[in-house]
Amino acid sequence: MIDGAESGGGVALVEHPMDPRALAGPMHRHSREDEYSYVLEGRVGADLGGEIVYGKPGDLIFKPRGQWHTFWNAGDEPARILEIISPAGFEKFFDQITDLAATGRLDPPTMVSLAAEYGAEVDFESLPGLVAKHNLVFMDGPPPER
Repeated sequence: MIDGAESGGGVALVEHPMDPRALAGPMHRHSREDEYSYVLEGRVGADLGGEIVYGKPGDLIFKPRGQWHTFWNAGDEPARILEIISPAGFEKFFDQITDLAATGRLDPPTMVSLAAEYGAEVDFESLPGLVAKHNLVFMDGPPPER
């Protein structure tokens, strides 16, 4: 929606549609940016360093830099969030991940390497527990093998 080039690097806005019961990704943390998820539609769950929170349309979920976190569609209907990233830059990671997934070239080592380029860490070992605990799916199937 808005990338860093349009905002002078201060902020990026990215819309994330999520299928029912979909986990957005494994636990991860950023070293460079804060993220705010504004719930537009549906019910969204988030693990914020071990604290589980839920948001409905109009709620804002804050994920500060340095905090392990993930989020998911906690309902049986589609959900959408507006991700506010400050400062901007990490939106390019989402673009690259989307492109790699579309071509079938996204795997855990590639995602970990790419995240590191953006100052982020990814914990793929968190996937089985998240999927089981919250009755979720990740990438249209079971968690990837490490």
